Amino acid sequence: MDLRRHHYRFTDAASPNTLSPRRRRGAEGWIMGLVSEQAFNKSLSPAITPFHLEKISAGLVFAGSLPELEAVLQAGGDAATALIQAPPGTGKTTLVPPLVANVAAARAGSPVRIIVTQPRRVAARSAARRLASLDTSGPGLKVGFTVRGENTTGSGTIVEFVTPGILLRRLLADPGLEGIAAVIIDEVHERGLETDLLLGMLREVHELRGDLMLIAMSATLDAPRFAQLLGNADGTGPAPVIDCPSALHELFIQWEPVAAPRLTDRGVSRTFLTHVAATAASAHAQALQSDPGIDALVFVPGAWEVAEVAAQIRTRAPGTEVLELHGQITAAMQDRAVSGREPGGLPRIIVSTSLAESSLTVPGVRLVIDSGLAREPRRDAARSMSGLVTVSASRASSIQRAGRAARQGPGRVVRAFAEKSFAAAPAHARAEITVADLTSAALTLACWGAPGGAGLHLPEAPPALSLQAATVVLEHLGAIDASGHATALGRRLAGIPADPRLGRALLDGAPLLGNNTVAQAVALLAGDYRAQGADLGALLLALRNGGHPQSVIWKREAARLESLIKRAAPAAGSVAPSDRSLVAGLELGTVVALAYPGQVARRVQHAAGATYLLASGTRAGLPAGSPLAHHPWIAVAEVARAAGRDAAGTGALIRAAAPLDESVALLAAAHLEKTEVTTTFARGKLNARKEHRLGAIELASTPVAPTRAQGRAAVLDALRENGLGMLSFSESASLLRSRLALVHRILGDPWPAMDDVSLLADAATWLAPELEALAGGKSPGSLNLTDALRRLLPWPEASSMDELVPEHLTVPSGSRIRISYPSVEESEAPPVVAVKLQECFGLAISPALVKGRVPILFHLLSPAGRPLAVTDDLASFWSGPYAQVRAENRGRYPKHPWPEDPWTAPATRHVKKRMG
Repeated sequence: MDLRRHHYRFTDAASPNTLSPRRRRGAEGWIMGLVSEQAFNKSLSPAITPFHLEKISAGLVFAGSLPELEAVLQAGGDAATALIQAPPGTGKTTLVPPLVANVAAARAGSPVRIIVTQPRRVAARSAARRLASLDTSGPGLKVGFTVRGENTTGSGTIVEFVTPGILLRRLLADPGLEGIAAVIIDEVHERGLETDLLLGMLREVHELRGDLMLIAMSATLDAPRFAQLLGNADGTGPAPVIDCPSALHELFIQWEPVAAPRLTDRGVSRTFLTHVAATAASAHAQALQSDPGIDALVFVPGAWEVAEVAAQIRTRAPGTEVLELHGQITAAMQDRAVSGREPGGLPRIIVSTSLAESSLTVPGVRLVIDSGLAREPRRDAARSMSGLVTVSASRASSIQRAGRAARQGPGRVVRAFAEKSFAAAPAHARAEITVADLTSAALTLACWGAPGGAGLHLPEAPPALSLQAATVVLEHLGAIDASGHATALGRRLAGIPADPRLGRALLDGAPLLGNNTVAQAVALLAGDYRAQGADLGALLLALRNGGHPQSVIWKREAARLESLIKRAAPAAGSVAPSDRSLVAGLELGTVVALAYPGQVARRVQHAAGATYLLASGTRAGLPAGSPLAHHPWIAVAEVARAAGRDAAGTGALIRAAAPLDESVALLAAAHLEKTEVTTTFARGKLNARKEHRLGAIELASTPVAPTRAQGRAAVLDALRENGLGMLSFSESASLLRSRLALVHRILGDPWPAMDDVSLLADAATWLAPELEALAGGKSPGSLNLTDALRRLLPWPEASSMDELVPEHLTVPSGSRIRISYPSVEESEAPPVVAVKLQECFGLAISPALVKGRVPILFHLLSPAGRPLAVTDDLASFWSGPYAQVRAENRGRYPKHPWPEDPWTAPATRHVKKRMG
């Protein structure tokens, strides 16, 4: 067979069917070079080039960029890096891995393994199967995948597709990635938390090994930034960037808004979901009239919305196959949704979460219906709450979704919301690291030896507050030590594919409750299920009885978790099996409390009625009519920000919880239990109580007599809360404070700052005796704050204070005039001397304070004490304005001197008759 006679077609943005002549000649020449090499170099083992790219690349746009990528990899050697920027549908996920594998194999002299990450399990499976199909090698041989609960790789696997979480755990177990020649990170533009961590950790492995190829790929990307992050082969500059033209065909955009709001206090409006379902059914029926082969893809935010919209479409579109696509369904159902329509099969409508947004091409889809909503992680630092919330999708996400319709031909997107809502949406989704709970990420970094990401080249540093909160959780779990590094338990938890809190519940709960019970409860907590009335017990019962549509998924996850428990070593025994009798009938609440000890909650009275106080300090309300409302104690699995009556005025709504009692709460959250004396100071009195607490929950309180130290601390706390207004500064103390403030403003340290913040910060030192006096019952007005402020004077510099900022100024008449210093709040105002004009005759040079750097502002007064002039330049005043002042006032005040020559006239505070 003459391989040279094969015809290859490539597409670009300008023409969907053909590349520009230059790019086509380059691509075809490169492929013909491979064909020629394979056809004529019979001595070369076929195993050295394991993939036949001429079989794989036909019709894919990225084929035109393969020569450039190969040149970059050859130039970079064993440690080559590259950043690939190619729009969806160009074929980068299909073509880059086999090319990299061929280059690596040619260097090694035999096939070697490379790893490709995909952000979702369905994408990893789909990409592996597509490449295996195009290569005709069959699944699980040269190409395989590893996702949670499924592995199709073998000893001969060359390209392995994995999810980021799989590769993270593999890195922790084998930091050198021995036997791996290259890693390709796909879809980095999505800014998933695990992908961001991988970029930083793999950059470090790349630098240490020196023989690992590292490639990042994206549909849309800030190329210069990520190229710098990856670095080039020798670490001296950014990674080379390979760009590829768009493969999109013509796209028609249609807007179909509805008057009802998309979101309410309770989540997505049911009215809006009905509108989405009706729009999808109608638009698809219309599209089928012109082309019976068109399938539709509907985007909604979460698994619950997928099920709701899919059910409504089924009633509106008989004769149409309606498929669901999200992370909670089985792998078989996911694969069926992303596969093309079978010959002769029914028209299809796939209802999906953002899972299908960018990393998958669903064959046959030429119509997209977009709700414009997305589910994104958010953390409320003020209430220590984390979870997924429904928000308006970013404009970039909406554009990605629309692009699904134009990958394989002209397409149409129907946006079921107003165009103004699209314009008002954020340009890009926020990076997950900036909004998500960081507990798992912090544990990964601690296990890697880089607590908090220290020293890693991360795309974005984790927010300090979120990282601090995650660190506290890990400390409570015993997963990290005082230095922030992982403990033995922390390393075990990092190896469990679950949130560390759920992992700890598995390990600690199994000896107490049994493997099966705890696995079922954790599977419930790990899933995206909705608990009616926040009642997790009723939800668990429905899942067990098969009365829930996702029972099969839950049972499979519970079985997986139970097998994990059997393989994992038990935890360090914070809960003993002998305590089993305590939890009888409260098993679910026990597991929730073990996973989220900071969210055990006790019912308390509130202005709006009975609410719950969490151990973390958050107040939250149950949904109206919740069957849990009569329980004095509950363990909360999910709490979200909310408004209106649902949250009972607290601003936080409990969405999932289970009952427990005080003994179980103390058992599960033992590290939060403490007994301490709390002393408060209010209205001039001390109040001390010995309190037994579980976090913020008060269990018991009795009055006690405070110690002197406790009294001082209570007064100091009150002072810092209420401000210095609690004290009474005398005239002398206020003057001293103003003088010191001026010196500090001009000379700085060691002269102390006098603003409220600075004084309060150091109040325990300079105000200690006065704090004790207040605690003993003295009134603020009886305190000598002048002496207190003098304790702040620096020595030996304090000896020069009266020279720098004297209290009085002696004027030529001999009078000592008090200097008025600006208050601390008027920091830029000058010091002022108000003096009768006649007392300043002969004073030619205006005095200045603080080593001559702060001129005094003179308020020159009439004999009656009225202002005549304001100046900080007496020489200019005597030479000019004085003549006018003299003319206006000599007749008004004839008994006082008004000499023509103020320079030589004697200064006086007396009238003419007494001057002699």
